[in-house]
Amino acid sequence: MSVLIVIPARYASTRYPGKPLVSLTGADGDSLTLIERSWRAAMAVTGVDRVVVATDDDRIRTAAEGFGAEVVMTSESCANGTERCAEALANLGGGYDIVVNLQGDAPLTPHWFVEDLVSGLRGAPDKGLATPVLRCEGAMLNSLLADRKAGRVGGTTAVFGRDNNALYFSKEVVPFTSATYGDDEPTPVFHHVGVYAYRPDALAAYPGWPVGPLETLEGLEQLRFLENGRKILCVEVEAKGREFWELNNPEDVPVIEAMMRKMGHK
Repeated sequence: MSVLIVIPARYASTRYPGKPLVSLTGADGDSLTLIERSWRAAMAVTGVDRVVVATDDDRIRTAAEGFGAEVVMTSESCANGTERCAEALANLGGGYDIVVNLQGDAPLTPHWFVEDLVSGLRGAPDKGLATPVLRCEGAMLNSLLADRKAGRVGGTTAVFGRDNNALYFSKEVVPFTSATYGDDEPTPVFHHVGVYAYRPDALAAYPGWPVGPLETLEGLEQLRFLENGRKILCVEVEAKGREFWELNNPEDVPVIEAMMRKMGHK
């Protein structure tokens, strides 16, 4: 099955304008933009036929082409990364069995997260899309709770059933737990990793659906699938000692840089 990775990137982010071009300093002292680090993460994934950056901004296009990425220009009307992926696939003329949306704010995404995700969707022919979830250890859960207490969104959490079909995604920390956990202790909370794998028909249907109340309230694009009765397969992935965090706010830059230094991530 042929696989396309699309990295949607927009300059006019509400929470963090210009985010794709923010520099992150790695363990070796080199500074690379967020979009380049995300592209490098995509290029490390095995079993992929093509990787493209999808944007509507010439500044991002210039930067991406400067480090060797293939760029697909999309319209400014794309409301989110899923809509941008759908338009990018159409502009490329289709021809792929699975399209991966590797959002450009997760430069620490390990290659096996995406490889396991694609494998999970391949093994579920009745599902139109899948997304990875990572069980939080105490340290990550405490970071998510601290962000919410400070009025920030540090990440999205996922709740799913025994069949691994998603029940809900939220920027709040769900499910609620009153327990306390040690830094390395597993918790019942799952961090949603902002990557999606779609079958082309599910992706093509998405832009035609109206934005629903849950998507509006949470600001989470994947809820449009649930609000329209589409199942989302949650694929549990393992950190394997790697730390993971997404860049959602300016305050996340030093957090991610510290993680890169700790892991020796260049």
